Parts: sequence; structure tokens; C-alpha cells
Amino acid sequence: MELIKITHENLEQEHICCAISNNKDVQVMTKKAWIQERLDEGLVFLKGNVRGKCFIEYIPAEYAWVPIEADGYMYIDCLWVSGQFKGQGYSTLLLEECIRDSKAKGKKGLVILSSQKKRGFLSDPKYMKYKGFERADAAAPYFELLYLPFAQNADQPCFKKVVKTQNSLPEGFVLYYTDQCPFTAKYVPLLEKMAQERQAKLQTVHIRTKEDAQNVPSPFTTFSLFYNGELVTHEILSEKKFDKILADKGL
Repeated sequence: MELIKITHENLEQEHICCAISNNKDVQVMTKKAWIQERLDEGLVFLKGNVRGKCFIEYIPAEYAWVPIEADGYMYIDCLWVSGQFKGQGYSTLLLEECIRDSKAKGKKGLVILSSQKKRGFLSDPKYMKYKGFERADAAAPYFELLYLPFAQNADQPCFKKVVKTQNSLPEGFVLYYTDQCPFTAKYVPLLEKMAQERQAKLQTVHIRTKEDAQNVPSPFTTFSLFYNGELVTHEILSEKKFDKILADKGL
């Protein structure tokens, strides 16, 4: 399979694998705008020359929109191969290219966010550990930070302390989100409307800088919904799923 690297020159005409609608779709627009601003920081979006989810996105950890300490590492935002492309070695192809590129850039290793068991929007822990990744740190309720060091004496990455001190969050729902994932552009306004109609207290925090993202009390800054200081879910919600959560809270 031919791999295509997104650049300033081809961003407009290439589709983004996690959002393959036309460029006027709000999800595509927000994701591409986010990528555009990250390219000069070393973001790499590498995709298969196919129409579907077959890509890897990574960035130097110092610029990653996650609350971690991993200087000198490369952080993998997303490795996603799905549908008809699964089981054909494309995940390995993309990961090996990321390793090659990261070594060429003098990185200490790779870091990726995972969980105790396979969960949506997080890397598959079984697959990553099969590829040599080890657990570097953990955070409640189920997050794990995995890393693949390129040398035995490489520093071990970890979560920032802010991830483990969530008791200062206000009452009610608090939603942290970024434009890193295209789906938030569609669903966050719908959730805000639902909360207003149900008279549920919902505070949305749109993270717009890496500095703010690196100080969010959740490892998954793309979308993290809290209720009374406890994480409800990191999985980007549809209206139906949010309706169930509201009902469970008696709202």
C-alpha cells in the first residue's frame, strides 16, 4: 500500500481518514484547521492511499495535547485501521514507519495512550504490548500510558500530577474537548442543546492550545466528560448515549 504524508501543500485536496466528507463539512474543516496549525510543530499524519480509516497521527511529545511528561519521545495521537483494511498488516506498516521516522529524528521512543482493556478511541493494549510497548504509568479510572523505548536507559514517561487530582472540578457536568478529533465539532453543540433542554448543568471547556491541553485533569483531552468530579466517559457521545447518561443521573 502506498502511504501519503499530509503536508501544507496537499492538506486541502487529501481526505482525512477519520473525516472523509467534503471540505465544507464542519467536522472536516475543524480537523484540517487543527492539523494545519500543528504541522510546523512536527505533527505527522500518514495515511494509506485508500478511502477509509487507515492512518497514524503522531507528534513530538513536547507538543502533544496530553498531560504527560515525555520529553524527547514521539507521541502517537491515533493509530486507526478499520473495516476492510483490518488484518492485512497495515497497522504494522504504519507503526514501523513511525518508528523509523522517530529514530531518524533522534527520539527516545514512542508513547501512546491506552487502557486496561480495549476501549473506544484508545489504542488496543493487547496489540501495543504485542508490538513491544510497556506500561509506563496509569491513571484512574482505566487509563494507561504505554511506551516503546529505543534504548534501555531511556527515561520513563509519566502522567502529570494534574491527572490524579480531579477533586477541584465543579459540580454537575464538565466536558473538556479539542478540535483534534473531528467528531467533537458535530456532537458538542448537540450535547449542549440537550443539557439546556433538560436543565442539566453542563460546562464545556473548549481547549484551544497545547498549554491548556497539557493541564487538563484527564489523559484524553479530545473528549472527557466529568460529573461531580468523576470521569463519566472519554468516548465521544451521540445524542442517544448522552440521553442515557442524563437519565441515569435523574435528569
